[in-house]
Amino acid sequence: MLLTIIEQDKGMVAEASLQMLTVARKLAEQMKASLGAALFGEPPQEALHTLQAYGVASVYAIRHAAFDSYAPEAMAKGIVQLVGQAGPSLVMAAGTERGNELMGHIGAQMRLPMAANCVHLLPGEPFRLTRYRWGGSLLEDSELLGDPKLVSVALYAVAAEEADRRQEIALETFTPSLEDKDLRVKVLRREQTVTEGVTLKNAPVVVGGGRGVGSETGYRVLEELASLIGGAVGGSRVATNNGWRPHSEQIGLTGNRIAPELYIACGISGAIQHLVGCKGAKRIMVINKDPEAPFFSKADFGVVGDLHEVLPAVIEEVKREKAQ
Repeated sequence: MLLTIIEQDKGMVAEASLQMLTVARKLAEQMKASLGAALFGEPPQEALHTLQAYGVASVYAIRHAAFDSYAPEAMAKGIVQLVGQAGPSLVMAAGTERGNELMGHIGAQMRLPMAANCVHLLPGEPFRLTRYRWGGSLLEDSELLGDPKLVSVALYAVAAEEADRRQEIALETFTPSLEDKDLRVKVLRREQTVTEGVTLKNAPVVVGGGRGVGSETGYRVLEELASLIGGAVGGSRVATNNGWRPHSEQIGLTGNRIAPELYIACGISGAIQHLVGCKGAKRIMVINKDPEAPFFSKADFGVVGDLHEVLPAVIEEVKREKAQ
């Protein structure tokens, strides 16, 4: 069996977990193994239907009073105990911050190596894999030892795809044995930014700004364009460090990973840390007055010019098209 660790978002299976399940299902077919899924808490019926649609045959609901909020060490211990009972040959998670953290704890507790951010897995002896390194700027071919194998799947490595056919799904409850020390780290309180409508996570178009925007007020033209085309606004690390945009809107290695249909990067040079955050974008358009900006080498479309002149012209054209 292959055991997958599922993340939930407001009772729904998170998109990153659906991408991981797509990889896991194809791997399970290669290995002629069944596909299992572990969730923390009682899974909603809609989540079970989604897992069934993605080829999951068995679901393990890991229940404990400690799991009312995120507790990585305790949750990892729960997975380790489940592994001891279910005996999977491979344990997988999505390469999110939480997914990689949980897998790291699992590896430490089981004294096994863990391969993070994998984009290709080839089962056999040896077990081979390809994974992202250095924020995605390097592909590493490796062999993974240990039993079971522990891996996480890189975000946006594949598109989420449902299985061709569904099968009956078995639900089993599992209650781990925990100690007080397992709860040394636990989320006690959440302070969330209130967002409505289109966000960086779901926007079809993202308009991002960097050093070239120049100031907080300079973002008004980006906001106007985004509102006209149903997009969201984001910023580089320079923009958030300068206080022009909140950190919740940062795109990059230490911020959000985005995957819109189009990313319009305005006044951003294209440092590798930022490229990591937008590598999931289907198309990239770069606007920069520096023709030597590194970002142009990654762009599908490029405009050499001052964003404060280019964007107003684009806005006027969009308004004209809408009026017609």
